[in-house]
This record gives sequence, C-alpha cells and structure tokens, in this order.
Amino acid sequence: MDPIAVSMDTPEAAPMAAREEVTAVAPRGWSSAAASALMTSDLSLSLSSPSPSPSPSPSPSPSALSVQLPRRRVTAAAIATGLALACPAAPALAGIFGRDEPPATPTLRVATFPDLDRAAQAAAARWAALRPNVPLKLSSLQYADHHLAMTTALATGSGLPDVMAIDLRYIGKFAASGGFVDLDQAPYHAAAHASDYARFALAQGRGPGLTSQIALPADIGPGTLLYRKDVLDKAGVSEAELTHDWTTYLAAGQRIKARTGAFLFGNAGDLRDIALRQGLRDGEGIYFDAEGRVLVDSERFHRAFELGRTARRAGLDARAIAWSNDWAAGFKQGRIATTMIGAWLVGHLRNWLAPETAGLWRAAPLPGGVKAAYGGSFYAIPKKAQNKAAAWDFIRMMTAHPGVQLQALQVLDSFPALVSVYQDPVMDEAIAFLGGQRARQMWRDTAVSIPAIPVHRFDALATDIIRDEFEKVIARGKDIAVALADARSLLERRARRR
Repeated sequence: MDPIAVSMDTPEAAPMAAREEVTAVAPRGWSSAAASALMTSDLSLSLSSPSPSPSPSPSPSPSALSVQLPRRRVTAAAIATGLALACPAAPALAGIFGRDEPPATPTLRVATFPDLDRAAQAAAARWAALRPNVPLKLSSLQYADHHLAMTTALATGSGLPDVMAIDLRYIGKFAASGGFVDLDQAPYHAAAHASDYARFALAQGRGPGLTSQIALPADIGPGTLLYRKDVLDKAGVSEAELTHDWTTYLAAGQRIKARTGAFLFGNAGDLRDIALRQGLRDGEGIYFDAEGRVLVDSERFHRAFELGRTARRAGLDARAIAWSNDWAAGFKQGRIATTMIGAWLVGHLRNWLAPETAGLWRAAPLPGGVKAAYGGSFYAIPKKAQNKAAAWDFIRMMTAHPGVQLQALQVLDSFPALVSVYQDPVMDEAIAFLGGQRARQMWRDTAVSIPAIPVHRFDALATDIIRDEFEKVIARGKDIAVALADARSLLERRARRR
C-alpha cells in the first residue's frame, strides 16, 4: 500500500493562530497503529456493497465494493483503530454513484471542527476500505474559526470543501445561503433514509422552511439534568424534587444552598434557555413561527425570563459562564450541584473537566418533563463541491453506519443520530462515571421524543439578542416586558437589513 497522509490542517486563508494540525501517516488512510497490525495475516474478508442505486451520468454502472483483506489483519487493525467488528452490518456503504466513476478531484476534502474531527479521523480506515482511490483530507479549525471560514467560503464561493461539518447553531444561517445541494433530490434521495435518523435532528437538517434537506445529522445532544449525588445527599434533596417541576427545582436549590453552600446551577441563563423550549410541539420554532413571525415577546419568553430572574435573586446560580474556569472549577469542587445540558457533557466531565468526581454524578430527565436537545453536528455538501459522489458516501458513512456511530459514542460520547443503534447492547451498559447508572437508556428515550422544531435563518441572531436583554434584566433590573419588547424590535430591525 502506498502511504498517504490523513491530515487535519487549516485552509490557507485561516488565521495561523487558530491552526491545529494533527497528521498521521498510514497506509491508505489507516492509522499508524492499524498499519502495524496489518503486518501479519493469513485469512481473508470480503466486503460487498448492497445492490447499487440508479446512477447519474457520467457513471451509470455502479460497481460492487470488494475489498480483499486478510481477516487477522482486519481484526488487528480494527482493534488498533477502535473499530468494532461486532457492530451491526452496514446498510449504507454502497455509494449512489457507484465505485468506478472518475472523481473530479482525487481527494475528498472535509472541513470540520473539534471534537467532530476525531470521529472522522477514527473512521478513516473504514473510508479507505470504502473508497480506496479517494484519499481523505480533514481540515479542522476551532469551532468559531471553522464556521467563520465556512461563512466566508459560502459568501465568496471560494475555498469550499466537498463536505462541510456544521454545528446546529449555524444550520439556519448556512442553509439560507442557498449554497448547499438539496439532499432530497436525485441522486441522493435523502428522504428515503429519513427513518434512519432521530426525527427532530433530521428536521433541523432541513433548514428554514423545511423545504429541502441540506444536511444530515451526525450526532445529537439529548437534554439531561446532571447532578452531584453527594451534594444532594448532604442537603437531603431527592432526584424527584429536582425534576418534578420548576417550583420544586428552585425550592430544592434553596435547601442545597442553605445546607451545603453549593449553587443550584452555573448561570441563570441556563434555566432561561431550557424553559424557552418547554411546551414546544412539532413544527413550532423557538424564536419564529412557521410564517416567520417573531415570538420573543410571547408568554413562553416571559415565563423563562421570570424563572431565570427568580433564580438569580435567590442566589441560586454561580454566575459562571459555560466553559469558563469558574464553571469548570464549580464542577470539580462540588460548588455547582446540577447542570442542564446535553448528554455529551458526561464525556467532558470524565475526560478533562472533572475526572476526579467520577462516581459522584447522576443523570436525570430535565425538570418539568421538558424534552429538548442541546446542540448537534451535521454534514452537508456545498453546491460547488468538486467530488459530490464521494462526499455523499462519506456523509452516509459517518451518519448511517452503525459501527461509525457506535464508535463515536464509545470514544467521544457523541450520542448517535442513527436510531437503529438505539437497541444495541451498548445502550444498556453501566456508566462508571455516573456511579454505574445505565443512563443511555434514558437518553435514548429522550432522543425519540424530542419535538421536531424547525430552525430559522435568524435563530443565532435571536439567541444573541435574547441573551443580551436577559442580562439587562438580571444585572440592571430592566423590566421583563420592556426587555422582550426591545428584543422583538431589535430582531425585526436587524432581520430586515440582512
């Protein structure tokens, strides 16, 4: 095999200060460890694609995927790369364009961001087997830099990758650019695979107006309440008191504060954000209705602002901004008793935020029966992508291959968007960091019950405006009704200018 580089680097236009570069040299996309494992073998394994789908010109004759690899080599390499050969069979490895079409460019360029980039890097070996003649190049920037670079690329039409990773926060804005292929159309026919994915996440990937599928979900963040059991035990507070409704949640916070000194949660904005999602149903947006009308002065927003202000006035929040040093220290030192966030935070707590607190945390449903998602990652194909055939194969591999999805869950704690793996035994495994709790069962149930809330092109703008006005309420005493009226006025004015 010819060695190739699976690299993660920065587009030339990106600031050098933001550059992250991780390069692993391996035979045809395999990691160095896998390469070593491939040195001995004596058996063989043949992988064949399902029946090919209709192919467009210029490659009307899809060929079967046939990769002859020694079984021992495959096994060893799989162990070395963390791949699970016991995973369910892959239903989606067959590309829609076939295997023999000459790509417009020999390399598939994927622009991504941490930690989603690690999932792609881990799947490099599987990609090499799927598309041995299409080297994979991963370009990874930090979260904000990546989305800024992609915003510029979409605006100028220059420097676009074949596959673009997009965080949920940017889906609406990017979709409104009109710069992506509609995956509902031939030859992709994404609608035929709709049942593969968590329903709410697929709706998010449809973009504003739900008129076209511009992206497919790679991972999701089922909302959960994480709490320190040792702190609750010391305060004499039960999980049921935390989760029954907002009134009992805040009352429990007062007892926790009085008996342990710990804050109920990190920031009053956390409570505001989750309360904004309470009571939403399929098709209802957070900030805009189906006709695009602004909703930020509705009763739902008044209620969310009041809850957040009540918590601040009672001294229940640590006034710590998410991902700040104070926020992380609060988790490490037991000064923050609960947090409402996506299930993925467990991995961050375990790996670097507060590993010394292993066994002290538990997971519960969000208070008041709220079903909500925190974040999510997607893949899309720009209209100017040079290698759309391979791009679609890559996206389907990352989003619809059970082995890839389960690997991301086990290695990165990225919860799968692929619903077929929800019955996998890994969902029933005890999580040591959570004291042996089988929390994935609860997160799985949450994932299938989250309402399908559409995104809007101005969601990110609305989020910023609401956060600013809320800060004026809790820090400067601004009247809530005035704050929300101002938010509505400002949002409508800025939206008209864009």
